[in-house]
Amino acid sequence: NFDPVIIEHVKRITNAETHVHYLGHDIQNEFIILMSNNIRNKIIDYIKKAKYYTIIMDCTPDISHNEQLSIMVRVVNMYDNDQSKCPNIDEYFLDFISVSSTTGLNLSNILLENLNKFGINIMDCRGQAYDNGSNMVGKYQGVQSRILNKNPRAFFTACASHNLNLVLRDSVKNSVQASTFFGTIQRVYSIFAASTSRWDILNKHCEFLTLRKWYETRWESRVNSVKALRYQLPNIIEALEEVSREANDTITKSEAQSLANELSTFEFVLSLVIWYNILIEVNVVSKSLQGKNIDIDISIKMLESLLIFLRTFRQTGFENSIITAKEICEDNCI
Repeated sequence: NFDPVIIEHVKRITNAETHVHYLGHDIQNEFIILMSNNIRNKIIDYIKKAKYYTIIMDCTPDISHNEQLSIMVRVVNMYDNDQSKCPNIDEYFLDFISVSSTTGLNLSNILLENLNKFGINIMDCRGQAYDNGSNMVGKYQGVQSRILNKNPRAFFTACASHNLNLVLRDSVKNSVQASTFFGTIQRVYSIFAASTSRWDILNKHCEFLTLRKWYETRWESRVNSVKALRYQLPNIIEALEEVSREANDTITKSEAQSLANELSTFEFVLSLVIWYNILIEVNVVSKSLQGKNIDIDISIKMLESLLIFLRTFRQTGFENSIITAKEICEDNCI
């Protein structure tokens, strides 16, 4: 309906004006491969023209639980030294590769094989960017060390946003209170998400903010669920109590009432205030660090500012949080 060329082609097929229609799945797959190869060849030409590049790699499991390795390249586009244009940093996707082993040796071999296949010289690599997995950044067996052995100028740069997430994760793991707090929030989300009828109850009580699923490697995403509880605590408690009343099985009744009681304690409210104040600051920095135009000097200043906030919060934040938590409890008869 949106492509006049395709409309005309289908019309000719319908009217038996042509018997060569190219609509079979085999020929369609051939078209896709030809187009993808043509696009990749253009990208490789850009990379070779820029000469120096940075490798970006990451592994993630797909829906069929196969590990997929993505390979990208980052280059500086000088626009043929056109003085009227500012140099720009471009990132190009090269390939998805299904891998059976994610060891540093296997991933580095796959990377080198594909760079060689594309005709990209590893000696022109000036940077490596991966996550902080030991298979990627290991000092002796990681991908970065193996590439560095072949090209001493291919320096590794850690992902600042990922490092920030790891700091938060490790901080929580070292605190029983923090682990219990986030475990409780996860249980609250799970009990509502397990049933559409329970989710409807949650939406009925919480019209403005809702609980969000979070991911282990994206700690800043937890601010959304913490925010929903921070500003709608009595609503969520009422929703849990309704689930407890309406549930048919005793396990759900017990779990919902147990969570409602836990959310009604001063300790939980205090943790809620503290972690919301921390995560809202971390989230601002984390989102900025993920921006494609972020500069290293701005990143350093933002991280230093966050560090100052945390040091100040350690000195005065707890007392202020107690005051805020008491006000919340008094307003909601907790």
